Amino acid sequence: MKAFQYRKFEDRAQVVEVPVPSPGPGQVLLRITAAGVCHSDLHILSSSQDDYRYGPLPLTLGHEAAGVVTAHGAGAGFYPLGTAVLVYGPWGCGMCRNCSAGEENYCTDPGGVKPPGIAVDGAIAEYLVVDNERHLIPLGDLDPVQAVALTDAGLTSYHAIKRAVSRLGAGTFAVVIGAGGLGHLAIQIIRALGASTVIAVDVAEDKLQLARHVGADHAILGDGQSAGLINRLTNGAGADAIFDFVGSEQTVTLAGDIAATYAQITIVGVGQGALPVGYRRLPFETNVRSVFWGTRSDLWEVIDLARSGRLTVSVEIHSLEDASQAYERLARGEVLGRAVIVPGHNTDGP
Repeated sequence: MKAFQYRKFEDRAQVVEVPVPSPGPGQVLLRITAAGVCHSDLHILSSSQDDYRYGPLPLTLGHEAAGVVTAHGAGAGFYPLGTAVLVYGPWGCGMCRNCSAGEENYCTDPGGVKPPGIAVDGAIAEYLVVDNERHLIPLGDLDPVQAVALTDAGLTSYHAIKRAVSRLGAGTFAVVIGAGGLGHLAIQIIRALGASTVIAVDVAEDKLQLARHVGADHAILGDGQSAGLINRLTNGAGADAIFDFVGSEQTVTLAGDIAATYAQITIVGVGQGALPVGYRRLPFETNVRSVFWGTRSDLWEVIDLARSGRLTVSVEIHSLEDASQAYERLARGEVLGRAVIVPGHNTDGP
């Protein structure tokens, strides 16, 4: 089968031929129908050998997966052959207290979470072995190309927003920093779960246009004037909920500058920015948290939200052979919404 693999440090990932994997006991083999391209993969591809802390090379990329059940390992069989499914990505041990609550994204096993495409071979391939059937959710009548990004971009955004829903009531202001793959979904989720006025911030005008299209009340350019403009929009009170999908030093500083008393700041992006917390560093009662992915039950809720028609993903489609082009466009900031790899797709790029 064909797979998009990172094979050598400081080299480009490439499409290669590898054997079709066989599912072991309790496992399931999927024929991949769609795989999402995520910005966090760029951190894997740019890591030096000394800094690399992910799965062993070679590594097939892709941690957002949709597919069809093709084969069962011994003991598996809950989902019949031919069932269309989405894959819950943060694979935990399944036994610790957090995993028992469905919070596998916060697995406490010493081995940690082992997502496909990060710790083990992933979904930008023709087939994927899923470690356990509990990590599958029926796709139903949803389009896999539209739905695959729900497994990370949608799930991570939903988890972050659900934890801050008490700050999203009528008369409040919610700021989404970064209107890309996660951010454009976050705007829709805030609309679905709360009554806040939504302000989107991005450095690219096309992403601000996307933010307006999916429901942002205000879309402003991320520059030196952002904090002042947001504070004017909030009548000087500041924002009640801030979701930073970039996480750089610049964006977390902006989050602190626009926070209201009792604000909830959620840092989702992996840009390595740090926000000082202490007496008079931030408005009183400001809460700052970082999040990772979401729970299994969160994903069921995200899928229900999409099925209701209140959550749609802006996608551009690439063939498996053109996966490199998708990552190049992502690195240049040219992807609107989510790039999706579709094995067998026969057009050239978006």
